[in-house]
Amino acid sequence: MNGDVVLAARDIVKRFGGVTALNGVSFELRPGEVHALCGENGAGKSTLIKLLAGVHVHGSYEGEVRIDGAPATFHSTRDAEHAGIAIIHQELALFPEMSVGENLFLGALPRRRGLIDWDQVYARAAAILAECRIRLDPATRVGDLGVGQQQLVEIARAVARKPRVLVLDEPTAALAQHEIDTLLDLIRDLRTRGVASIYISHKLDEVFAIADRITVLRDGAAQGTLNARETSAEEVIRLMVGRRIEDLYPRRQPALGATLLAVRNLSAAPRRDAPPVLENIGFEVAAGEVLGIGGLMGAGRTELLMHLVGLWGVRTSGHMELNGAACEVRGPRDALGRGLALVTEDRKRFGLVLPQGVAFNVSLSSLRRLRRGPFLDADREVMRTKAVVADLRIKVHALDQAVATLSGGNQQKVVLGKALMTSPDVLLLDEPTRGIDVGAKLEVYELINRLTGAGKAIVLVSSELGELMGMSDRIVMLCHGRIGGVFARAEATQERLLAAAMGRHPQAA
Repeated sequence: MNGDVVLAARDIVKRFGGVTALNGVSFELRPGEVHALCGENGAGKSTLIKLLAGVHVHGSYEGEVRIDGAPATFHSTRDAEHAGIAIIHQELALFPEMSVGENLFLGALPRRRGLIDWDQVYARAAAILAECRIRLDPATRVGDLGVGQQQLVEIARAVARKPRVLVLDEPTAALAQHEIDTLLDLIRDLRTRGVASIYISHKLDEVFAIADRITVLRDGAAQGTLNARETSAEEVIRLMVGRRIEDLYPRRQPALGATLLAVRNLSAAPRRDAPPVLENIGFEVAAGEVLGIGGLMGAGRTELLMHLVGLWGVRTSGHMELNGAACEVRGPRDALGRGLALVTEDRKRFGLVLPQGVAFNVSLSSLRRLRRGPFLDADREVMRTKAVVADLRIKVHALDQAVATLSGGNQQKVVLGKALMTSPDVLLLDEPTRGIDVGAKLEVYELINRLTGAGKAIVLVSSELGELMGMSDRIVMLCHGRIGGVFARAEATQERLLAAAMGRHPQAA
């Protein structure tokens, strides 16, 4: 990596109406460098990269963008592409009805005698996929792929353009760990060829694994650029949120009360003629307690929570107790009526109606409680929603603002608010901090503390071992649908938890 600058932004100011999204931001990228861009949701990261990629065109902002030291005047994304900039957005831009190969070369399909040369399409696509270490058949229809595989196709499409600058906006949000490892190895390979990358991620472990330098944005202003090898996650977080965080997981455990939820020898299958996915699961969680549930992908964590609220599977044995009494939950409405609420891991698919407003979404699970006779009491709905928005500090312009326009952290707060409006005794949280920034995570952790302080019981599923160890009072590790180990807070280490998740550890508590 040399000291030249391939891409630079100088004193950028970008406004949307009366809101200043970027305020005097400067940024530079060197050839062969991986430069991480960190900041909370709303800090200005996406605005900056859209400006660098020609989405926000020249003349719509103050300051200048320079390529190889010369002013760049991008009037479209095509201008940026011609300059060698390829951007991978959070939202996929693939055509699901087309094949992987067609998506890779869309707009530039190889032709022979005026006709598309399909042999060339798939041969070249196979070569690019192999270069990216992605094991996919280029003839596969994209709509038949999982979200993680589609994200890899999006990445391969960007690499196929032979960019000088690759911009990756939260590229691993939908990827499994082995896919993340593949992506990071690819970025390292591109670095050796002189390709520069701008890497945006909330996952600081990835940032420190791949980045040469880190620029932190807060409230539209650059807080500094740090050499990754000379700083720490704590320092980056301090710059992101404007305060020093001595403890990333501020768990405060109140005195425990009575057992609110107990699961006894539970086994469940996806359907009646299928073998069980969950086998002999048993645990208890008391008022004021956070019970963490971990495990590797496919261990059955999400299936367990969804089964408890009647959304997944057929029970083959065992039972559940709520507030000391055995019960059979027959569906989500029945679960809510019994004081059991689930916050799903996939907020966009199962937790929110994205085109609808905040009030609509927050009150959706509480409509029966908000009725006056046969009709919805609109005044009461507004009053209760305002209270939730204020309590969770959800950043909205108006209660009818479409949830799709909110940041990831605020969308997650809406999902949490919807559950809390039902006044549950037991709250099941499935990956509640996935895809949100550090500041929003801390707010979720403080909410957990408030809820347990008020005598609620929390079941917390997380794939982040640090989060499990930091926020749980006890931890249950699942392994292939069975309990691989149970650990008190003081006993839990990453090594012991991983060993239990892989079935190599006896139950420890």
